[in-house]
Amino acid sequence: MEMAFRSQEIRFFSKIVAKEEDSFVIPAQAGIQKGMKNYYVYILSSKRNGTLYTGMTSDLIKRIYEHKNGLADGFTRKYTVHNLVWYELYESAESAITREKQIKKWKRNWKLKLIEQNNPNWIDLYKNVCS
Repeated sequence: MEMAFRSQEIRFFSKIVAKEEDSFVIPAQAGIQKGMKNYYVYILSSKRNGTLYTGMTSDLIKRIYEHKNGLADGFTRKYTVHNLVWYELYESAESAITREKQIKKWKRNWKLKLIEQNNPNWIDLYKNVCS
């Protein structure tokens, strides 16, 4: 199901994706727009307040699927970090890479605050993204 929006400002977590003069369609998949190349910065967790992993991708659904099914070698597979607890949408790879690097430098407490502000129950957002 798709819904058309026209408002002063639409926020996708921390990222403003539309202003008053914009009119566009947001698909049901948690704001993932079809036909546009988008980039995502995301945080995975092993459990509430558990091990965290920050990443960047151009295909959020595919990448999280890979993490969840052990198809991504490395840190997330080794430490079973599979729950999508936070993500942001970007229009350019450069912006997403810059944000990913910024968050990776943050203290753990700052990352926890970012997650808690947007997802206080630490719900796995992957189900929402895929629906």
